[in-house]
Amino acid sequence: MATPDESGIESGEHSPLVRIRSLLPGLARAEQRVARIVLADPSSIAHRSITDVAEAAETSETTVTRFCKAVGVSGYPELRIALAADTARTTSRDRDLGSEISETDDIGQIVDKIGYADARAVEETTDQLDVTALRSLVDAVARARRIDVYGVGASGFVALDLQQKLHRIGLTCFAWPDTHNALTSAAILEPGDVAIGVSHTGATTETVEVLREAGTQGATTAAITNFERSPVTEIADLVLTTAARETTYRSGAMASRIAQLTVIDCLFVGVAQRHIDDAKTALQATSEAVGNHRLRVRPDKRRHREDSR
Repeated sequence: MATPDESGIESGEHSPLVRIRSLLPGLARAEQRVARIVLADPSSIAHRSITDVAEAAETSETTVTRFCKAVGVSGYPELRIALAADTARTTSRDRDLGSEISETDDIGQIVDKIGYADARAVEETTDQLDVTALRSLVDAVARARRIDVYGVGASGFVALDLQQKLHRIGLTCFAWPDTHNALTSAAILEPGDVAIGVSHTGATTETVEVLREAGTQGATTAAITNFERSPVTEIADLVLTTAARETTYRSGAMASRIAQLTVIDCLFVGVAQRHIDDAKTALQATSEAVGNHRLRVRPDKRRHREDSR
């Protein structure tokens, strides 16, 4: 388990901003306003008084203090120290690439910003991932009779990715993007089975409903979400959080998908380790099964003629 550093923020987390973003939907409304002030310009907090922040958020100093405790620091001075340290680690290049994609950005800038956002999503997700919860989920999946995975929209594609991975090592796994099919599947799960819900917001009603049904039947339930205080976390036995920032093009579900797939990969490799011999045999067999469907790469005849001169 991570331990608090001098600022009060747990040292296992890459940035205090990651925790603030993860808690945002679960905060009280007044505390959410404080959070948005902090997230909008974290570097300025070191130079602003608690009174200034309270006025900007249209709330009281007591609420600002309550916000600080909610995100894991003992008070406003400790929050300023944590954010100042985080800002000191941030270069001007980070600030430029971490900014919104604007209508005036050329394609090169778009590539740079998307690459930066995806890389940060992976880095920050792995930095704050609960390894104890992951280990418990690996244990449950490795010994499960069957695994059901639920996700809607872009999260449904992530669910399908886990199904494909686990099937390739011989485990019985089903992804259910349709709500009716998901509910009927969850209704026949049993103790020892595993149900995994994937939802960036953690508030997708279909995913929450199906995961609740799976838990009612005695299955071990797990949630993969970006927000640790979201509805899906209230019903899941195990919670794995991502740390993706979606801004201008949130509807494209870009960085969130990359972060979810990172968690899926960690889960898959952990499970494969538990069945290492069977997994290697299954992966080899499945690779050979599709081998004839790959075109052979022919030598470049022009290069061959030049090399023979």
